[in-house]
Amino acid sequence: MPIEEYRKAQRLGLKEAKEAAARGEPAGLRVLPDHQERYVARRESMGVMEIPIELIAGTCNALRKDAFSPSFLPVLEEDSEFAEKWTSLCRAHVGEGIRDPIRAVEYLNRYYVVEGHKRVSVLRYFGAVSVPGHVTRLFPKPSEDPEVVAYYEFLDFYQMTGMNFLVLKQPGEYRDLLEAMGRPGSEPWSAEEIYQFRSFYYMFREACLRRDIQLRAVSEVFLTYVKIFGYRESKDKLGSQIAEELDKIDQEVRNRIERAGITLLVEDEVKAPLISLPSTGKLCAAFIHGGSASSSRWVYGHEYGRYSLEYEMKGQVCTFAYEDITTDEQAGEAIDDAVKRGADLIFTTTPKLLLASVKQAVLHPDVKILNCSLNTSHPTVRTYYPRLYEAKFIKGAIAGTMTPDGRIGYVADFPTYGSVASINAFAQGARLVNSNARVYLEWSNLRSGNGVERLHQAGILYIDDADRLTANTGAWMPGAHNLSLIQCRWGRIYESILRRVIAGGWKKDARGSSAINYWWGLRQGVVEVLCSRRIPTGTRRLADVLKDALKNRRLDPFYGVLLDQEGRVAYSEEDARLTADQILTMDWLSEYVVGRIPAYEEFNERAQEMVRLQGVERRGG
Repeated sequence: MPIEEYRKAQRLGLKEAKEAAARGEPAGLRVLPDHQERYVARRESMGVMEIPIELIAGTCNALRKDAFSPSFLPVLEEDSEFAEKWTSLCRAHVGEGIRDPIRAVEYLNRYYVVEGHKRVSVLRYFGAVSVPGHVTRLFPKPSEDPEVVAYYEFLDFYQMTGMNFLVLKQPGEYRDLLEAMGRPGSEPWSAEEIYQFRSFYYMFREACLRRDIQLRAVSEVFLTYVKIFGYRESKDKLGSQIAEELDKIDQEVRNRIERAGITLLVEDEVKAPLISLPSTGKLCAAFIHGGSASSSRWVYGHEYGRYSLEYEMKGQVCTFAYEDITTDEQAGEAIDDAVKRGADLIFTTTPKLLLASVKQAVLHPDVKILNCSLNTSHPTVRTYYPRLYEAKFIKGAIAGTMTPDGRIGYVADFPTYGSVASINAFAQGARLVNSNARVYLEWSNLRSGNGVERLHQAGILYIDDADRLTANTGAWMPGAHNLSLIQCRWGRIYESILRRVIAGGWKKDARGSSAINYWWGLRQGVVEVLCSRRIPTGTRRLADVLKDALKNRRLDPFYGVLLDQEGRVAYSEEDARLTADQILTMDWLSEYVVGRIPAYEEFNERAQEMVRLQGVERRGG
């Protein structure tokens, strides 16, 4: 009986409204804001289209909002005229089906009903996937709001595919989806491609619902899934197989749905034991490098760290390494081989192998896999990286004492997480000792050439490049004297991580579904600043004093009121420290820096790859 269906729907609606109110959210429908001229650039009629039921967010008529729960279930009494019309529609739907399109307005991928509220309610109650409707699209005024940026990326995706049911809210995610599908271009999709994608997506949607994943999260979970398992490899899978694989990536899914993000662990409380006791068995660690130690300073440093690890933990650890692993396929083969050889931990030492590490961690849940990168929201793997900004602060102070005219050069490689903080910390150090200091910023991976040459042509004497502070005495390489150098002690990182596993600290570091990033620096003995004897004795002593103050937290590189290049206050809490997350994600340049963060398109291909993986701003290509 339709009246029984109304009672069931009403009970569900009242329950939903009560739960929403308890969370401090509206108990009824969301209403499209008035004064559209303030936020709408233009409008366009889209004709009749299928509106995904989960994207119907509310109403254009505030008088309608209290008749429904937030998801359009009825809440009015069963003896009302409203209930009578609802049951009549229910009878029509069961007998013939509701065919008349509703009228709706779409804004930022949310649909607001103009006419047809009860049709939406009945169809939603009976589990319809979509509702036909005459749609008017409101285009938001362009801005830097991430949701608006993501929406205009959606419009590009819609132009290619005509699909409106897959909604992603963060800039760059549609690009990530297309790359995961092997479709990075902008060519329109064929009818067959659209049909295959739609069929797979809705089968995936059903698998998500069987795993109690909320409808509004399905698109984000879909992106997570195809990045790990691949679209081409998955599009012919059965729903049961997809459901099983969703269980395997449960941590990744929960991180995404719960917005659990990242936990930065900046302290290292695991210490080497005073007495080395015999071990009942060795831990086995494999290292997978993106280059070779003979040609890459980066790989050489990690290999030196691996040998240091073996020396410091004699009898407790055995290690082996793979070099020149540059593709996901090669990484998969290397990790499979390492697992067969008994690896308990696997370190992939380049951010380029992050996604491959995640894929393999899902397939090998009993092996601990870590990737050398920063600020990555993948709880399946843990990440690690040296904290360099404190060492850069010391080098800035060294340069500030020595520059004859206040000008200091700084060459950065990529605008990745942590690198902008290093630039600003260097400038802060220079200003600490020299009120006239200015840092002239260039980049080493631009299409327009090497920034070092531009600094030389400007006559700047002291230049920080590739973690080395040099004094230019003439021709570039023959005449450059190294004055100060940052040393990363990778072995210290690896030793600490393995001791965590042995001592049980690995499990203690877990933070629910949050991804874990180890970010250690001077205080943890991971980073060191080495000074040449060419530096005056007083300056070397100053460097030691600063180092000691930083280690013992008596000094902070980012102290006082901080202004950006436009003179705006970037941070104003004089008595409070910036959090680790604020430092890591810093995307503004200090008032003492002359230069800029270039646009994505200005970097060469190598740099663009790093910016896509680790960039502080996810600019599109």
